Amino acid sequence: MAAKKQYDLLIKNVRVVRPNASVVDDADIAIRNGKFAKIAPGIAASTAKQVFDAKNRMAFPGLVDPHMHTGIYAPLNEDAVTESRAAAQGGVTSSINYMRTGGYYLNKGGPYSKFFPEVLELSKSNFYVDYAYHLAPMSKQHIREIPALVDKHGVTSFKIFMFYGGHGLHGSSSNQSEFLMIGKDEKYDYAHFEFVMRGIQKARQRYPDKADQISLSLHCETAEIMAAYTKMVEKEGKLKGLHAYNAARPPHSEGLAIFIASYLANETDLP
Repeated sequence: MAAKKQYDLLIKNVRVVRPNASVVDDADIAIRNGKFAKIAPGIAASTAKQVFDAKNRMAFPGLVDPHMHTGIYAPLNEDAVTESRAAAQGGVTSSINYMRTGGYYLNKGGPYSKFFPEVLELSKSNFYVDYAYHLAPMSKQHIREIPALVDKHGVTSFKIFMFYGGHGLHGSSSNQSEFLMIGKDEKYDYAHFEFVMRGIQKARQRYPDKADQISLSLHCETAEIMAAYTKMVEKEGKLKGLHAYNAARPPHSEGLAIFIASYLANETDLP
């Protein structure tokens, strides 16, 4: 009876690049159950079900992409396949994907208690890499749901896109509540950003063991300046493509937004 193989895959003759190391090691990499089981020189080929000769190529640790957009231009279950496959080909092994309610993505509004389980179901078995989501609280209801998202779903990363206030992701938005699919009595504005920050801070205080993991990231651009400069660029009609895009987003649009975000973070005591 043949002896049971210790490893599923053995990659021989690898130059292993390790974080914070000053040298590149010559070694073999043994994998079992989809995980690294052993990295060492001279692992016997007889211990593995499958052996691959790396021919002295380099092996790097997998990259983490902390902000991917999946499911904007194609259905989420389809986009997850193609985007994660492309990510894997570029060396990414873990991705954190942005998701929100409203226009594009699933084109649905409502509470995350109903929305997010659908996102997870559409994502299941469709990613080539490990994945997670960071979510954008778009409404008062979403802010109230932050503790449940942390506790029930393990979501610890949240996002604010500051320019949604008067400028859609794909162009000017004349009807904010319609584009974001929030109540007509709500506004996605600086006051909302403050209350998102307060909601994040409350969650950090409620779950002190996860406080260092719970974070808020911001896309800092000023909606009003973007809208004004976009109109100027469109009216002049001299620029196209990336040159037009760049001209419609002057540096002070970002600088002012960073100042506002920093002030709100200080006001809400959010690190």
